[in-house]
Amino acid sequence: MPGKRSNVISWDEFFMRAAVAASMRSKDPNTQVGACIADADNRILSVGYNGTPHGLDDDEFPWDDSEDPLRDKHSYVIHAEANAILNYRGSLKDMAGGVVYVTLFPCKECAKTLVQAGIGEVVYLDDKYDGTTDNLIAKAVLDRCGVKYRQVHLPEAAVV
Repeated sequence: MPGKRSNVISWDEFFMRAAVAASMRSKDPNTQVGACIADADNRILSVGYNGTPHGLDDDEFPWDDSEDPLRDKHSYVIHAEANAILNYRGSLKDMAGGVVYVTLFPCKECAKTLVQAGIGEVVYLDDKYDGTTDNLIAKAVLDRCGVKYRQVHLPEAAVV
């Protein structure tokens, strides 16, 4: 009888691939972000992507960046991390100590939301806003609240 397969993907790669797949649902023409929340037993609790709230017709949505807050997508879009938390239908206690896999390092608002939900670790693919004020605040929030964060890299074939 042959032994078991040894070339299986890691949990990090598995969950990050789920986050990448979720990001592919985003209709944002510039930035597609996905998130996958896993519990301590390596079970997916929820996924989310950046998009508009239910009831806001994204076909009539201003997907542009604009100086006018009424026409700027950032005024309306819910981030992937927040959507993953909101999409979960169980108790937030289930997220205690869990890990969020996200394709883009969280903004300061999402960092606060993740801390409040009990997430214990943030695993991310890209940190394209590294060093900005928002990014430094997000990292300070995570650091001060004891939430670990680390970057992972996927094989080229796994990233869209």
